[in-house]
Amino acid sequence: MQKTLITGAKIINEGNIQEKDILIEGQYIEAIINSGAYAGQARVVEAQGKYLLPGVIDEHVHFREPGLTHKADIYSESRAAVAGGITSFMDMPNTIPQTTNLEALQWKIKRASETSLANYAFYLGATNDNLDEILKIDPKKIPGVKVFMGASTGNMLVDDDKSLINIFSKAPCLIVAHCENEELIQRNLAYYQSIYGNDIPIECHSSIRSAEACLESTQQAIALAKEFSSRLHILHLSTADETNLFTNTLPINQKRITSEVCLHHLWFSDFDYKIKGKKIKWNPSIKTSTDKQALWEALLDNRIDTIATDHSPHTLQEKQNPYLSCPSGAPMVQHSLSAMFEMAFQHGVELTRIVEKMCHAPALLFHIEKRGFIREGYFADLVLIDPHKAWEVNSSNILYKCGWSPMEGTHFSSRVTHTWVNGHLIYQEGWFDESKKGMPLMFDNF
Repeated sequence: MQKTLITGAKIINEGNIQEKDILIEGQYIEAIINSGAYAGQARVVEAQGKYLLPGVIDEHVHFREPGLTHKADIYSESRAAVAGGITSFMDMPNTIPQTTNLEALQWKIKRASETSLANYAFYLGATNDNLDEILKIDPKKIPGVKVFMGASTGNMLVDDDKSLINIFSKAPCLIVAHCENEELIQRNLAYYQSIYGNDIPIECHSSIRSAEACLESTQQAIALAKEFSSRLHILHLSTADETNLFTNTLPINQKRITSEVCLHHLWFSDFDYKIKGKKIKWNPSIKTSTDKQALWEALLDNRIDTIATDHSPHTLQEKQNPYLSCPSGAPMVQHSLSAMFEMAFQHGVELTRIVEKMCHAPALLFHIEKRGFIREGYFADLVLIDPHKAWEVNSSNILYKCGWSPMEGTHFSSRVTHTWVNGHLIYQEGWFDESKKGMPLMFDNF
C-alpha cells in the first residue's frame, strides 16, 4: 500500500499552527513527524507556504436528492464540497419524498455510497406523526432528528404541542431545530401583502421572517430541551437576541444545548439585498449589520459552537421568481472555507478558531468517530489551502449543478489546492480522482 508524505505545510490543529510532516497510509494518518525526519518510501506532496487542516465537516446541507435533482444531487454537490475543502457532510430531510422514515433514509445512504465523493450522513426528519420512526433511530449511524419549528422548504412544520413534547422527551439522539415562529411570520406576511400585494420587495424579507419570530421559536425549543433534558442543537442563528440564550461556561462536549451559525449570516447583512436581491433570500433571513456583528462575537466567545453552510441550491430561474414563489436558499459548500479564511484575515481572527468551529467542534458535538482532527490513527481527511492563491468566483469555476453562486464577483486571497478523503487524494488543483467514494459517518454512543 503506497504511503503519502505531506511535507512542509503549516498544520492548523487543536489550537496550534506548527510545521510538521504528515504520513498517510491507506485511509488513516499513520504518523505526525518532524519535518524531514521520514526516510521511508512515499509519494511526496510538497506543501511549503500552505496550510494543512482537518477536512471541514459541514453539518447542514441540502443536496436535493431524491426528487429535486434538477437543482442538485449528491454527486454534483459533494464534488463541489471537496473542491472547497469539505470532506464530510450531513444532509437534511426535506427532499421528495421526505426523509421521514428509515426506508427513505436507507435509500439516501445507498445512493451516497454509489455517488458521494465526500463522507456522508443523513438526518431523519420529524413530522407531527412519525414518532415510531424516530424511536427506531440508531444513534451510531444517524446524526440526529431534524425538527422544523417553523415552516420551510418541504412543508415539514412540526406545530403540534403533543408531538413536540414526544420528540423532545423520547428522541434517542440529538435534536436539530430550525426555529422560526410560523404564526408571527404569517402575520408579518399579511401586513406586507396588504401594502405590496404579491410583488413584495426582497428588502422586506428580514421583516417578514423577523428577529422576533426567530427568538420566540428558539426560546420555545430551549425550554422544551431543558424540561426534558434533551440534547438540542439550534441551527442557523441569525439574530443578536438569540445569541444571549446560549452559554459559554462549558466545553462543547459537556453542553446539552448548542448552536450553529451559517456562513451567509456572517458574510451578508440586509444592506446586501440591494445588490444581491433574491439570490440571498434564506430562511431564516439575513438580518442587520448589528445582528451580524453579534453573531461574530458569540462565535468567538463560544456561545455559538459551529459554522455550517445551509447549502441550499435552486436554479437561477427559480430564484428570479416573484417574492412569494422565490424559494429560499443558495449554494455555498465550494466557497465556505475560502470565505471564512477571508473573514479571518479581515477581522484579525486566528485561523485556529476557524478550524475549531468548522472541523473540531462538529466532530465533538456530533461525536463523530475519528474525524475532525489531525491525529495519528484518525481518518486522513485533510485539506491544503494556499493563503496566497488569489482567485475570483465566476461562472467558469463554479461547480454547483445549478451553475451560480451568491459569491460571484468575490475575490478570495486563499484557495483550496488539495483535498484528501479517507487518505485518497480526491481533488488537486482543479483535477478530481473519483475512483473512490466517501464513507458513511459513524457516531460514538449517544
